[in-house]
Amino acid sequence: MSRPLVLRAGPFSVRTTRRMLVVCALLCLVVVALAAWAMMLGSYRVSIGEVIAALSGGAEPAVHKVVMEWRAPRVGAAVLFGAALGVAGAVFQSLTHNPLGSPDVIGFTTGSFTGVVVAMLLGGTGYAALSGGALIGGLLTAAAVYLLAFRQGLQGFRLIIVGIAVGAFLGAMNSWFMVKADVDLALRAAVWGAGSLSVVDGDTLAAAAIVLTMVALALPAAARRMRRLELGDDAAAMLGVPVERTKALLVLLGVAATAAVTAAAGPIAFIALAAPQIARRLTGHGASADLAGSALTGAVLLLSADIVAQHALPGLPLPTGAVTVCIGGAYLLVLLARESRRLGREGRS
Repeated sequence: MSRPLVLRAGPFSVRTTRRMLVVCALLCLVVVALAAWAMMLGSYRVSIGEVIAALSGGAEPAVHKVVMEWRAPRVGAAVLFGAALGVAGAVFQSLTHNPLGSPDVIGFTTGSFTGVVVAMLLGGTGYAALSGGALIGGLLTAAAVYLLAFRQGLQGFRLIIVGIAVGAFLGAMNSWFMVKADVDLALRAAVWGAGSLSVVDGDTLAAAAIVLTMVALALPAAARRMRRLELGDDAAAMLGVPVERTKALLVLLGVAATAAVTAAAGPIAFIALAAPQIARRLTGHGASADLAGSALTGAVLLLSADIVAQHALPGLPLPTGAVTVCIGGAYLLVLLARESRRLGREGRS
């Protein structure tokens, strides 16, 4: 089931396993099923046949408006943003060699939040202004963390510790901004800071998709170097990988993916943390990063969280970010329990 396979298409080839192909195919089916279910649910219920008719352009005007203008952009955002966060988490966890090395733990998401708050204070309102603020905030945070953590090379554990400290500082600064800002701006920033897909419309989704497509086009080349970096810096250098330049490129791609999502929907925590680890266990990918599995798992997690946020409490929709925090808290408890059992077994042996 896990025998290695090499898939070729012209000059391109990829090494995979049958288990990984099966798991990715099943995850694709889960994403499609959840997306169809999300478009059927709501105060105006539609059948699966009406959803298919709306997607193919043959539905009645009322059904077409509900499915294509109200629900499809939100479902598309959940799938796209979940995949982006899953990939960003896989990149940073591979870079730091640590399951806690995700952009929301290291502080890059908080930095993007700071950038958006500053953009709001300067009068920015559209996606271009907010995404620019998020990208600049994330990149400045990444640069600060990178420089503070750099000691004759970039070490994963040091990067996480420095990132947590910088994230805590920026979190305090965000709170101070909102206390000092006028009421309307503080309320807008607080609502946005909860993280929700309800504010995403078709135009915002299209703008975010352009940014994330550019990141996706650069990922295959970066992924090959990332796999060699997992062998260790010295081994990667012997294989011809420019180590520090590659690490800087990976940080840039991860921050860009996180910033694009943060600008559109606000900070959505724990998807980047949990998706890569769940994907590794499903696909049996071992300690190596699995970008495809992480993207699909992230899409499943965020789409599921958004369905729960909209429909778990009838008449009282929750911010999607609040639900992902609950998922992340449960995930961290499981992770800590597993680590405690492992340390206990090692102590007895």
